[in-house]
Amino acid sequence: MGVIGKLDTYQRRHRWLGLPIAVIYKFVDDQGTYLASLITYYGFLSLFPLLLIFTTVLGFMLHGHPALQHELISSALGQFPVIGDQLTDTAHPLHGSGTGLVIGILVALYGGLGFSVAIQNAFNQVWAVPMTRRPDLVVARLRGLALLGVLCIGVLVTTGLAGLTTWAGDYGPEWDLALRAGATVLAVIVNGVLLVLAFRVLTARHLTVRQVLPGAVVAALAWQVLQSLGTLLVGHELRGTSQVYGLFGLVLGLLAWIYLEALVVVFAAELNAVRSERLWPRALLALTPLVGNDELTHADRRSYRSYATAQRYKDFEEITVEFDPPTERDRRP
Repeated sequence: MGVIGKLDTYQRRHRWLGLPIAVIYKFVDDQGTYLASLITYYGFLSLFPLLLIFTTVLGFMLHGHPALQHELISSALGQFPVIGDQLTDTAHPLHGSGTGLVIGILVALYGGLGFSVAIQNAFNQVWAVPMTRRPDLVVARLRGLALLGVLCIGVLVTTGLAGLTTWAGDYGPEWDLALRAGATVLAVIVNGVLLVLAFRVLTARHLTVRQVLPGAVVAALAWQVLQSLGTLLVGHELRGTSQVYGLFGLVLGLLAWIYLEALVVVFAAELNAVRSERLWPRALLALTPLVGNDELTHADRRSYRSYATAQRYKDFEEITVEFDPPTERDRRP
């Protein structure tokens, strides 16, 4: 049977190994890296203008109060890896700009709606929603506006939690660790709730909380880890070169961080779909043309069938999927 054959047999019988392998297989089948790249592109277009809007509004509202400006920037925007140090640099105080505000709003709206549509496309691809059931451009953008509203509320909550961790040291060392731990737990809960809402609202099929909760929990925990280690993973590597490459290194670092976050979201959605639709175990060689027809599992067949039926563009279009019977060459000796 060989090493691969024994490993295949083992993972088919043990969920703790077969389920992660199936998630990876489906991620590859759905071209998850391309889905994450599209989310990253629009996420970057919306993040920078939103930060511009935030700093511009603070420049208008807190003009003449530089200390309060710095305190808010340090607690809220200082949590962003890579770009946080640039935003909290007191050598560049904030100034209100009407032109910057208008440009920021327009670009943020474009990027934000594109960001929401990219996420909807990814979720519908993951859940194999037929093209005929996916929302049109108008409905997709209306859902995107609803998502942006929910995300704004989440940003306000997480900003307050970030400020709590920033000011934790003022209450003494005995409260410092407790407040930071509590704020971290609350941040994970808030992110988990937001992800549950996003998974349900942005997928063009009815999903229950039970179906999306595992992926939301995993993604919320991974988000918190990336948020905590983002500066170490990305910002620290670019800090020494930022003086040479300037904005080029800053943009690349921020893109890398957003891409990691997008990968987490796509993987979490894949986990929900594989678990809910029971798309495991998969044959280890299912991704190669060398596998025989008889070696495919039921999960392989369900997966390939869903990929085909997801391309149904009209309600009156019928798509059926059949597999050839195994030949002598396909059968194992």
